[in-house]
Amino acid sequence: MTRLVLAGGGHAHLAVLQALARAPLTGVEVILVTPTPRQVYSGMLPGWIAGHYARQQCEIDLEGLAHRAQVRLRLDHISAMDATRRCVALASGEQLDYDLLSLDVGSEIDSSSLELLGERLLPVRPGGAFLDRWPAVLNAARRRSGYQWVVVGGGAAGVEVALAVRHVVRCAGNDGTVVLVAPREGLLAGYSPGVRTRIERIAATAGLRVRRGPAVGTSDGLLYADGEMLPAESVIAATGGLAPSWLRVRGPSLDEHGFVLVDESHRSVSHEDVFAAGDVCARPDAQMARSGVHAVHAGRVLAANLIASLSGKSPPRRYRPRRRSLYLLACGSKTAVASWGRWSAQGGWVWRWKDRIDRRFIRLHCASGDA
Repeated sequence: MTRLVLAGGGHAHLAVLQALARAPLTGVEVILVTPTPRQVYSGMLPGWIAGHYARQQCEIDLEGLAHRAQVRLRLDHISAMDATRRCVALASGEQLDYDLLSLDVGSEIDSSSLELLGERLLPVRPGGAFLDRWPAVLNAARRRSGYQWVVVGGGAAGVEVALAVRHVVRCAGNDGTVVLVAPREGLLAGYSPGVRTRIERIAATAGLRVRRGPAVGTSDGLLYADGEMLPAESVIAATGGLAPSWLRVRGPSLDEHGFVLVDESHRSVSHEDVFAAGDVCARPDAQMARSGVHAVHAGRVLAANLIASLSGKSPPRRYRPRRRSLYLLACGSKTAVASWGRWSAQGGWVWRWKDRIDRRFIRLHCASGDA
């Protein structure tokens, strides 16, 4: 029997599971390897931190989706692969051979400069681990006067998380502070000046402190190059992503940062039996921001091409990234900033717009198939 291995339960593989549920494949064994039975939807994570959603509202039931699609679920991590021998190794020690492999494992938080923080360090990924730890950390902060949070990362994730934490602190009515540590270029590099100005004003109004410049973790907080120490009881890492290290050994061709190089059909440029989508891949022919927006759109193309390959056909579809993408940035309270190229807007209506989109995404991927 032909075997398709889906490595990772990311946004692109949700489209694959839906396609297989609609039209199961004959004579094909499909295995989904993912560490947890539920996927945290990253778009709603800041809203969950801010207290606007319950946990179950932000999670997608991968186990249920796999059951509907007649896909075998393996709760495990990929620890190695051999693209020549066409197999992947799992953390449990098992080896899975494949005829076709699809990678949607995302990227890893780059927290190498923060490791000395120990238990004070709280990475936002993997999302399930963050959700598990957050309630205890938040309760400890509420019981202590002068608690200082530091969020590291000046991109969209760092901004949204920092504003969400600041909202929680304000609602609690205690004297805790939140500091957002951004790169030297400031917040939201790559976004339009209008978006950056709006976010800076919102941060100032919310009482969010913003610091620039690289810093390294110590046992007490963050240390700057000039010797200044930024104390912190908790440091949330929302920094840029790193490619999984196991790709570098016997994996497919990678770019200079270690991400899988794929063509327009999201097939590996070096191994025709390997596909990849989401944060784990890179396109030599197109610039793609590492965001769920592209993963969702590429997922439909990936699903069609995997099915075509298993049917003995050439991949028929190409994913052409949009020149501009819509980004809706949550700002702690029920307000948000919209970004579309150089256009931007903000307000409660943007939050409601984002809320409708996010809830619809969850409904579309509910395991019952009734959405």
